[in-house]
Amino acid sequence: MLPKAVREQLRWKAGTRLLVETRPDGVVLRPVETKKKLTVADLRGILKYKGPRRSLEEMDAAIVAEARRRFARGRH
Repeated sequence: MLPKAVREQLRWKAGTRLLVETRPDGVVLRPVETKKKLTVADLRGILKYKGPRRSLEEMDAAIVAEARRRFARGRH
């Protein structure tokens, strides 16, 4: 168990998984990188759109039109 003061200094939360690397002069501890599962909220605003705002009805119509176009070309 690591002392709380050390965890606070390194900004590690209690329960952080650590990778232990042994070296001739001692031991190195590193936090294990965990991949965060992204949600739609995390991705909001990443892509910039320059143009007029579209309503949900307009977006739905565009999706249907593209699906029909692809289906007609045999790309579904």
